[in-house]
Amino acid sequence: DPTRLTIAAVLASTGELCVCDLSWICERAENLVSHHARRLRAAGVASSRREGKMVLYSLTPYGRSLLEVTLAAAGASAPAR
Repeated sequence: DPTRLTIAAVLASTGELCVCDLSWICERAENLVSHHARRLRAAGVASSRREGKMVLYSLTPYGRSLLEVTLAAAGASAPAR
């Protein structure tokens, strides 16, 4: 899913973010980002921790390796320019 890929890429470059920050960076609605972040967590790609009312997400080691493989495969299939 493009939204999940965007969230994973942002988390890979920033480390740990709350849904409100992810939403702002990804330019998508908070409820949509929250839904996709929970799905990434359920798949083992992301982890979360609660800090007060906020839930902070970060990539797991599995998520980082999966993102690297996915982006490498996408780059390999891109047309040459």
